[in-house]
Amino acid sequence: MRRKRLLWKLYPSYVVIILISIITVGIYVSTALKNFYLHKTADDLEVRARLIEREASATFSKENKKSLDALCKTLGKAASTRITLILPSGEVVGDSDEDPQAMENHAGRPEVKKALAGQTGISTRYSVTLQKEMMYVAIPVKKEGGIIVGTVRVSIPIIAIDTALRAIYGKIALFGVFMIILTAALSLFIARRISQPIGELKRGAQRFAQGDLTHRLFVAGSRELGELTEALNKMALQLGEKIRMITEHRNELETILSAMREGVLACDADERIITLNQAAGSLLGIDLSTAKGHTVQEIVRNADLQRFVGGIPLGQGEVAAEIILHGPEKKFLQLSGTVLRDSEGKGIGALVVLSDTTRLRHLENIRREFVANVSHELKTPITSIKGYVETLQEGAIDDKGNARKFLEIIFKQADLLHALVDDLLSLSKIEQEAEREEAHLAEEPVMPVIEAAIAAYETRARDRRIQVTLHCTDDVVVMANAQLLEQAVGNLLDNAIKYSEPGGTVEIEVTKNKHEVTITVGDCGSGIAPEHLPRLFERFYRVDKGRSRELGGTGLGLAIVKHIIQAHGGDATVESTPGKGSAFTLHLPRA
Repeated sequence: MRRKRLLWKLYPSYVVIILISIITVGIYVSTALKNFYLHKTADDLEVRARLIEREASATFSKENKKSLDALCKTLGKAASTRITLILPSGEVVGDSDEDPQAMENHAGRPEVKKALAGQTGISTRYSVTLQKEMMYVAIPVKKEGGIIVGTVRVSIPIIAIDTALRAIYGKIALFGVFMIILTAALSLFIARRISQPIGELKRGAQRFAQGDLTHRLFVAGSRELGELTEALNKMALQLGEKIRMITEHRNELETILSAMREGVLACDADERIITLNQAAGSLLGIDLSTAKGHTVQEIVRNADLQRFVGGIPLGQGEVAAEIILHGPEKKFLQLSGTVLRDSEGKGIGALVVLSDTTRLRHLENIRREFVANVSHELKTPITSIKGYVETLQEGAIDDKGNARKFLEIIFKQADLLHALVDDLLSLSKIEQEAEREEAHLAEEPVMPVIEAAIAAYETRARDRRIQVTLHCTDDVVVMANAQLLEQAVGNLLDNAIKYSEPGGTVEIEVTKNKHEVTITVGDCGSGIAPEHLPRLFERFYRVDKGRSRELGGTGLGLAIVKHIIQAHGGDATVESTPGKGSAFTLHLPRA
């Protein structure tokens, strides 16, 4: 139902009150005026009757009927008043308008009765004789001694009074209409004056409701409206401050949540999602824009997580679990959950923190493999050395031929052990320098670095009849640590010489483009199967463990290459075709 404006509630009320007041006053004035006229007329008639009573009292008797009747007619014509003289018996002895002989006995008339009783009688009624509404006033006619000898009755038609009153009523009605119009206009003006400030308050409150809390109300009016205006302005100021604080807190919370590496998921008692940060959306593969308001069962397709969220309100304190997400990539998540409570401490839902432990698991596996590999790699030469030493101790030392052979094996294993320790120390040093950003880089021409690496392995290449060729121009410059870059190229060159067939060729090609410089070391060895390529740069990973050890490899050469290039801000890749050879490429940013 549409509500009316305050103006159209006040104004009609004012008009109704004014109409009722004016009509009531008009009726009262009309009645009072009529009564006043009647009393005035009665008083006037009484005065006339008194004058006539003086004239007629001396001759007032039945014997003087003719003279009394003549007096009535004379005086009645002069005063425009009907005069009637009545004996105590009710017999009419004179009348100004009619023949007394033809008139009926008037003893029963109320005004006559009262006059015969010694009082002034007044009566208003319809006259059958004259067929008019008349006012009668009768007074007693007394002689000496107070004896009542008759009555004098005078009367006039009421129509004269009504005519006079109608003229007055017309003027009163005209004045009343004028007053109604005037007061209605004044009422409209007053109603507008009252409703206009309230309308201003309404419009200001609407602006507050629309969020414009900087708007201020300026309403002139009564003290109450002024106090209401001040209260609304104060309310808007306080609301603006509270909303600003809430917005700041919300923005801070959203910033914190979005910056967290851990995922945060909050849901209500019906398991409908309330809050979900970017990390949780990425971990669970959820679109943040559509997740809120939906249940966990609708959004997350993982039964373990659903059960975990559903079980939190039943738990005491924090609960934890680990789940696995199966998808394109297998993910391990550590879950920590607690009951979400309101300001009164009442449980209203659940809060879950999700931590991606996939990388930690991967690193832990690498650590375990590294420890196992180091243990194995160290154990192999140590076991060999220990075995041959024990053999020499048991008497083989006296056999000079075998003793020399055993000592050469021991020397070779000790040399391998020394190389392994050197590679481990080198790898550890490179990792530490990369973490501390202590690998000092400078603009270095690439050709001298590669030529130094070729020179270091020239003898080994000559022994295996391997030809090393370099394709590089003098203008290629990179930001590099020359010593580390030479070590990386040397490790690749060493592997290429080891795994190339005698009489083969190793090619080193340097190319550059807008973004990077690439150094490719290619051989024409047996090549590497595709399944081994992703793990080639891992520590101690060997494609052919027996052949690698036979050739004196520690299993750390490519891992060292990888970490050296990463310290330069680059990357190392490999391409290989079984039976045709392999190509290892170092990608370095341009200077």
